[in-house]
Amino acid sequence: MPLERRSFVYITIIYNNISMYLTKEVKEKIFAKYGKDKNDTGTAEAQIALFTHRINHLTEHLKNNRKDYNTERSLVKLVGKRRALLDYLTKKDILRYRAIVKELGLRK
Repeated sequence: MPLERRSFVYITIIYNNISMYLTKEVKEKIFAKYGKDKNDTGTAEAQIALFTHRINHLTEHLKNNRKDYNTERSLVKLVGKRRALLDYLTKKDILRYRAIVKELGLRK
């Protein structure tokens, strides 16, 4: 087996192990719980819940890999996106905002 082929297989295995935490079933479960149904991917609550799940996973990853700066940057961007959605929800409907913050256990 040539060297290039082996390295490609190795990279694919690493990539697949990283992405396994967010499967289709996990997304459907999150959307079903926080959205209107499992196909409701657009509501602010569903997106906030998905971002929170991803943020928690990346935070655990960074506890073990503190020099992974690309993941750190991704985490900061996700936190900013979630903050923007929470700000939108605050302006739009404060009761929905309070409900999602309480349900997800976010500070504020």
